[in-house]
Amino acid sequence: MATAKKTSKGKTPSQKKKSSKKKNTGKRSLSSYLIRFFGFGLLIFLITIGILIGSVYIGLWGKLPDYYTLKSIKNANASEIYSEDGVVLGRVYAENRTNVNFKDISPDAINALIATEDARFYEHQGIDQRSLMRVLVKSLVMGDKSSGGGSTLSQQLSKNLYPRGNFGPLSMPVNKIKETITASRLEKIYSKKEILQLYLNTVSFGENVFGIESASRQFFSKPASKLEIHECAVLIGMLKAPTSYNPRLHPERSKQRRNIVLSQMAKYNFITDRKLNEIQARPLIINYQKQSTQKGLASYLRERIRIETNTILKKHPKEDGTYYDVYRDGLNIITTLDARMQMNAEQAVAEHMKNLQTQFVQHWGKRSPWGENTDIIEDAKLRSDRYKSLKQKGKSAAEINKIFNEKVNMKIFTWNGDKTVKMSPLDSIKHYIQVLNTGFLAMEPQSGKIKAWVGGINFDHFKYDHVKAKRQVGSIFKPIVYTAALEEGTSPFEYLPNERKIYEEYDNWSPRNADNLYEGSYSMEGALAESVNTIAVDVLLETGIRNTIVLAEEMGIDSSLPKVPSLALGTANISLLEMIQVYATLANRGVHTAPYYISKIEDHNGNLIVDLSAEREENRFVISPQNADIINHMLQAVVNEGTAKSLRSVYGLQGELAGKTGTTQDQADGWYIGYNSNLVAGAWVGAEDMRIHFNSLSLGQGASMALPIYGKFMNKLSTNKNFKRYTNSPIAKPDSDILADLDMPHYLPPESNFFDNLFGVTATDQDKLMKRKARREKRKNEKKSIYQKIKNIFRRKN
Repeated sequence: MATAKKTSKGKTPSQKKKSSKKKNTGKRSLSSYLIRFFGFGLLIFLITIGILIGSVYIGLWGKLPDYYTLKSIKNANASEIYSEDGVVLGRVYAENRTNVNFKDISPDAINALIATEDARFYEHQGIDQRSLMRVLVKSLVMGDKSSGGGSTLSQQLSKNLYPRGNFGPLSMPVNKIKETITASRLEKIYSKKEILQLYLNTVSFGENVFGIESASRQFFSKPASKLEIHECAVLIGMLKAPTSYNPRLHPERSKQRRNIVLSQMAKYNFITDRKLNEIQARPLIINYQKQSTQKGLASYLRERIRIETNTILKKHPKEDGTYYDVYRDGLNIITTLDARMQMNAEQAVAEHMKNLQTQFVQHWGKRSPWGENTDIIEDAKLRSDRYKSLKQKGKSAAEINKIFNEKVNMKIFTWNGDKTVKMSPLDSIKHYIQVLNTGFLAMEPQSGKIKAWVGGINFDHFKYDHVKAKRQVGSIFKPIVYTAALEEGTSPFEYLPNERKIYEEYDNWSPRNADNLYEGSYSMEGALAESVNTIAVDVLLETGIRNTIVLAEEMGIDSSLPKVPSLALGTANISLLEMIQVYATLANRGVHTAPYYISKIEDHNGNLIVDLSAEREENRFVISPQNADIINHMLQAVVNEGTAKSLRSVYGLQGELAGKTGTTQDQADGWYIGYNSNLVAGAWVGAEDMRIHFNSLSLGQGASMALPIYGKFMNKLSTNKNFKRYTNSPIAKPDSDILADLDMPHYLPPESNFFDNLFGVTATDQDKLMKRKARREKRKNEKKSIYQKIKNIFRRKN
């Protein structure tokens, strides 16, 4: 039997063939296994993606916006507050945004955006499939949570409109799928131009600035339509990281990013290489103007309007029953203010208060205005927000005192601008407690329109609105006392004795005059013009405290008035807004007109929502015109020869003016209210704590503290011929016979010749004197005037 031939390896050919066959079979099995494994894996991946997409689509990861919702997209839009003469006073917003149309955006901004963010924008339908798959693979297979990019502008718009949610490890793919579906729907609803417009109105530029229009105004002080190409590149470059590429905070980094955007524009042929090199060589220059709800004219009134507007809008819902929102709906709020008058008022306040603060500091010198009374500082400390915050956190008194005595860097108010200093909180309290503040208001007496409103010296540092603050009013209350006396039948032609009395029924209280003189007699006009306290109290008690309070309320005072004789001296706490109404009633010849400052509110398209000027309460007839004319005549003497005569000599005011100064005890408050028939304006001045004040009457009286603001304001108005009706308006005069009888000396010294002093004539003019007496007697015996009858009818109705 023949033996099989063996190979050198000890295997027969048949064995070698069998071995090779087994190897090939093994390779095919491994390859087949790998194919099946990857195929199965791919199938699982696709099923997972499908399930994920399906679950997102049906809303298992949160409801997707439907087509109806997407058609109704509305970005939050800042509302704007306008003056009556059409000037934007300021804005109200949750997000600082002004939506603009596509045509109002610089084409360079559009090109920069497309070149940088979505070069194939006009080619796709909202989805870049290659980039989307890359993101899904990275996030699902590789577990890269930070994987991003690849988003089209439509997807980015979707993300801006509907912020991403947190879904754990699946956050990225779920959010990307949601954005993809939403982007696809957006592309079916809106044109490419509309998507670009929506996008640029939506994006954030940091600093609470949204939309390219607001960003353009903040960083370059111009509208988006006026942006130059290098400015467009700066703003579009910010979109990647608004804070990191903020040109104000990081100019060099912003410039580098700008140049990258410009390079992208050149890459996609939006600019030439020559243009690229030219622009990239330019320095980065911005014209930064911080936009804020607090910036602009009438900041105190705008804050009041911000608070009140949504309350007003609750009474005027939309057609669908929902309510307008002043923070989001881009409303136009038209006020009664005149921007020029408001500017004049703010300038008058700043000019005078800066000088007055210097006088105050010089007056006290190295001494502290609180002297040994450290309770003033302690009280201010307890009122401070810092103290209240520390107390709420459970800090002990020792811990709080330690914090208040530790020096820290802080920004403080000074009349030379904000100053950064290292100061303890307690020292800052001592600084601020010495700052004098003010309130100023101007109003049309016939219409009730507020024309200027200044609530304080600086809204950033002093939020409290002193137009509405209640302080003792001093002698500016006295016209109410004398008006009430006239209404109750007191003659304005009799002399009133200047005597100091003790009122036993009122705890032996005894009023004092500022000059401590108690002799002779005054005419009613003289007593009012010279602010004689003793006579004012006598007249109040003769008229009746209750009658005077009723008239004060009818003239516009809502504050609680004490039923005591000192009311005649202005011891009641009343706001400037209330006292302006009192004097407006006099200027309007006895008719009270309620003040208002919001005229109407419109939606963002200019459609009227509410006309508040048509919803005001009716005017009230509260004083006879005859008596109003008499008081007005008397108060003109205050300007012409009394405590307000500096309006003529110092501030050069012409025309007919009436007014009254007021000073409270220890010069804590200074007041002045002046008027003619077309404009009433007034000011209060004082420190936050009434215990801080001038120690000198000449410096601390109303004529020195408050009157100059009125004087400067009216002087500024007089330089503009458009305001002639406010500066040269006549004041109605009493009837000629009354006017003749009012022409009597203000003061009658003791033991004077009756005929020489009482009537300012000699004894040989007794015929003329007797005629005056006859006219007086005739008036006394006449029935009540028709005006008194009308007023009584109104009182009975009320």
